Amino acid sequence: MFTPRRLIAAALSALAVTIITQNVTGLAFFIGNNFEEAILWQAGSFFIGASVIFFILVFLKGAFGFLAKRRYSWVVGLVSSVIAAVVNMFIQAASQGAGFSADVFAGVFASLLGVNLIFVVAGTVSTVTAGTAIWRWVIARGATTAPTKVALVRAPASTLADGLVTHIKRKKVDLELADQQWDAYVAALNAAGWMTIEVEPRDDLADSVFIEDTVVMLGKLAVISNPGADSRKPEIEATEATLRDLDVEIDRIVSPGALDGGDVLKVGKTVYVGRGGRTNGEGIRQLRAIAAKQGYTVVAVPVTKALHLKTAVTALPDGTVIGYPPLVDDQGIFDRFLPVPEAHGTAVVVLAPDTVLMSSSAPKSAELFRELGYRVITVDISEFEKLEGCVTCLSVRLR
Repeated sequence: MFTPRRLIAAALSALAVTIITQNVTGLAFFIGNNFEEAILWQAGSFFIGASVIFFILVFLKGAFGFLAKRRYSWVVGLVSSVIAAVVNMFIQAASQGAGFSADVFAGVFASLLGVNLIFVVAGTVSTVTAGTAIWRWVIARGATTAPTKVALVRAPASTLADGLVTHIKRKKVDLELADQQWDAYVAALNAAGWMTIEVEPRDDLADSVFIEDTVVMLGKLAVISNPGADSRKPEIEATEATLRDLDVEIDRIVSPGALDGGDVLKVGKTVYVGRGGRTNGEGIRQLRAIAAKQGYTVVAVPVTKALHLKTAVTALPDGTVIGYPPLVDDQGIFDRFLPVPEAHGTAVVVLAPDTVLMSSSAPKSAELFRELGYRVITVDISEFEKLEGCVTCLSVRLR
């Protein structure tokens, strides 16, 4: 979706990384040639063609949203810089009257480990760092003043199979399938008009794909959580860093308070918070004090039959709380409660006033929501459900 803001983000990112790459390359040759001033001009002239091509490629990939995800941005930088360097070498060869012989081809590609190596390295590193940061910053400026919808996501760790399991029997997790399902989940958000921004993944944090547990959004305020499981506490660092990059106002839950974002369900100005294995009373007390300043009322809810409150219940766009009765401690707490026929039908992500995203594991529940007039988008998240995850766990929506 080529919105004006995305195009501006792509252009500014491409311009920044091109300037950095051109200057770093020229400076490297300047230093490597005993600070001869003539080298600066020669290197600048030689690489200007590559820089122009590099700018165009990074801009195009930024326009398609690839700079939103660090897992792809390094590929953008590497591929773009290699293509730019190779094409520039062929242009240089052609300008000198050389034909496209085997020797020319060999020399061009050998240059990637020679004269063009610094350009490629600088292009890759600057894209991953400055390019991604600028792209996110421009998009975020629009997120606070325009109807742009932003969702934070985090790619599965290679150690995903070692994630915590509390209320269900552990099953073998297919990591390759999990990666495919995560990509499809992100694609579904994008297709529904949500701009996804990837929090830096970490393979040493098995549960980090469940990013919802690291932060609670109260309007424009992000409340950084303090996860109840010690192994998950480090997950909040990258989430907070990304939110700061987006200029989001931040508050936090601190020890001895413990709170998982999956225990927090917002329905209008009411915030239901599950008191269970991962969220304690002090965490609820701190959130209540923070939420009150934002005009929200916190209602504590006992959770003993599921991992999180939002494992047991979520809410439809009209505020009706939905849940699977065997997992709900007290249905009477909620103003309007609608039982669903399947355990995996409890979780929906509200994408629009008439649209929800949910697991394909609950077809009867999906049909129930369609009969209520909602557009239902289903995704397969079976590998995450083996770890007590659901569709809400895999993203944090900034509205």
